[in-house]
Amino acid sequence: MRGKKVSFGMAVVLAMVAITLVAASTPAEAQTETVLYNFIPLDSVDGFMPDAGLTADASGNLYGTTYQGGANGTGAVFELSPQSGGSWSQKVLYSFGPNGSTDGILPTAPVIFDGSGNLYGTTHYGGAQGGGIVFELTPQSGGSWTETILHSFGASGDGNSVFAGLIFDSAGNLYGTTGGGGAGTYCSQSTPCGVAFELSPQAGGSWKETILHSFGSSGTDGQTPAAGLIFDAAGRLYGTTWYGGAYGGGTVFQLRPGAGGGWVERALYNFCVQALCTDGSLPDSSLTFDSAGNLYGTTAYGGGTTCYKGEGCGTVFKLSPEAGGSWKQRVIYYVNRGDGFAPASGVIFDKAGNLYGTNSLGMPAGGGSVFELSPVGRGAWNPRVVHAFANNATDGGNPQGGLIMDSAGNLYGTTFRGANGYGYGTVYEITP
Repeated sequence: MRGKKVSFGMAVVLAMVAITLVAASTPAEAQTETVLYNFIPLDSVDGFMPDAGLTADASGNLYGTTYQGGANGTGAVFELSPQSGGSWSQKVLYSFGPNGSTDGILPTAPVIFDGSGNLYGTTHYGGAQGGGIVFELTPQSGGSWTETILHSFGASGDGNSVFAGLIFDSAGNLYGTTGGGGAGTYCSQSTPCGVAFELSPQAGGSWKETILHSFGSSGTDGQTPAAGLIFDAAGRLYGTTWYGGAYGGGTVFQLRPGAGGGWVERALYNFCVQALCTDGSLPDSSLTFDSAGNLYGTTAYGGGTTCYKGEGCGTVFKLSPEAGGSWKQRVIYYVNRGDGFAPASGVIFDKAGNLYGTNSLGMPAGGGSVFELSPVGRGAWNPRVVHAFANNATDGGNPQGGLIMDSAGNLYGTTFRGANGYGYGTVYEITP
């Protein structure tokens, strides 16, 4: 896997700690996991190793990206469509590359739709300068899709190395982050260390990029954002950085439009970088709002429980706005070996207020898990393992991307490895 992500070769030694939780996770109830698609071996034009979550359209079709594979071996965009009898049909919509072309390669983020049925996404590398691209896929008659490159990263002062996906505002502008590039000079992991950007459609079909913030702009600024952004109702943007901040372990940040133009960045919370920071360390997930304006996210490490070489197992945290503009952080779930560990994606809510997320590693087979957190009063949350991935020839393993939920409460996601006996990944459904 790549630099920001968790190694799959980890061994695990730890003891459970639970402070704000009911003492241990309750057993999984009757929820059924079904593998909807197994990505197939290297000698095929199929994509493989999906590193991101999924997007659904109004007809229930699922769309996603694979980090490798496709016709050129450098990743693909795929569609899964439900068929009569409960089966699903998979189709590769677009294959990236090849290496050395001006196309993007190696996508690590999900795709999103606009109001006209076009898909938008990013690639980690590739493009005219090698720093990744923002692309649009437009459906054509006959079922094919045409790619348009909206922006190529990697020019001087621009961002590069795009890990995260995109969001739209109401005017049709796109927003995202890059893990490298920009004008920041206080960078411990890379120089420079990432940007938040906006792409605005122009007359004639072109798109204009605006750098909203270069990370590493001071000695206490966040560095290397690895996740996408979200808006609040007032038009402010929120995200996380993998490194940096006042203590080196990453940040939760806010970007707000400035009075005289431009955007103003502010760190809402600074994580520590020590191995067993009880507040968590190194967040690489996107954030989620609840109806009261609280933010929820995950950290891949920290939390006070040892999982690997002295590192913590990760956390799920909540940030609450306080009077005077400050934010209060609280860990609502200390991840532990019994549930899986190293969450690499964010969490989502169901209609009842329960949270769902994935652990990329752990459990008996080492394949990670899907977990649920249910509020039980007085700020406590009850954790439950919904599914433990078997990481074998029939089940997936090591989910890196987040979850989506349909109106019936079914969960959908991807695993980076597992199934087929080869380990090329899956798309799965979990049914209550």
